Amino acid sequence: MKLQSLITKATQFPEATVAVAAAEDEEVLKAVAQALQAGFGRFILYGDESVLSCLVPEYVQDENRDAIRIVHASTKEEAAHMAVKAVHGKEASVLMKGNVPTATILKAVLNKEYGLRTGRVLSHVALFQVPHYERPILVTDAAMNIAPDLQQKTEIIMNAVQVAKAIGIHTPKVAPLAAVEVVNPAMSATIDAAALSLMNQRGQLKDCIVDGPLALDNAISVESAQHKGIQSSVAGHADILVVPNIETGNVLYKSLVYFARAQVGAIIAGAKAPIVLTSRADSAESKLYSLALAICATNK
Repeated sequence: MKLQSLITKATQFPEATVAVAAAEDEEVLKAVAQALQAGFGRFILYGDESVLSCLVPEYVQDENRDAIRIVHASTKEEAAHMAVKAVHGKEASVLMKGNVPTATILKAVLNKEYGLRTGRVLSHVALFQVPHYERPILVTDAAMNIAPDLQQKTEIIMNAVQVAKAIGIHTPKVAPLAAVEVVNPAMSATIDAAALSLMNQRGQLKDCIVDGPLALDNAISVESAQHKGIQSSVAGHADILVVPNIETGNVLYKSLVYFARAQVGAIIAGAKAPIVLTSRADSAESKLYSLALAICATNK
């Protein structure tokens, strides 16, 4: 599967509606226009109506305008709250961050009255297509949970498994990453990885195969795993890489994007609806893949 196939899959759900908070952003509107041109999604754009009324015609072709509705919001905070309320009220099935700080939109998402919390951990799930690597791979959690404990890691895995299933990986292989592939009492990541593996064997983590700890090379390279004599159905075949903390995830994510020139789509999972929370620096292509991933995730 290539990331481009996400777009094809998303076209199976043409009525999915995306609420965009503070949509006055060129890259966001490019992604919206590309999604409409590809044939998926409807969009409610929250923001300054006068600005959006000028910007939308620059990016969206005339024949696709009927799939867009502009709703005026006086401030970015108001746009975030209105977009979250639209998803909460099932007027939309996906939330997308536009030109608004992450903290602002997350404050609305976590609102006790109309937010999108479910009681589960919210976690970032990124799907990468890396040049010269044979298949896409999921990385979690590079953006939300700073230093997750064992219970949080189980929920992070469960969120990622749901995303994997939504894109057609029915029993994903999960590799909890560490610096080494053996349990070392001085390295908490290895202890958590071993516990997660045992929980999976005992049926506490379902619909996936978990084995760790695994170092990155052992998780993604059959040759490396064989060289080290690792006997594992996950080693060399991981579909999901679970990082031990946000620093590791952030560095891995940005290394894949900037050094490897990987394509990526990412969402926040664990809420009542998928959240497209890409950086304002992300390209329109990345936002497009993230939209497609989110729409697929709503129909898992």
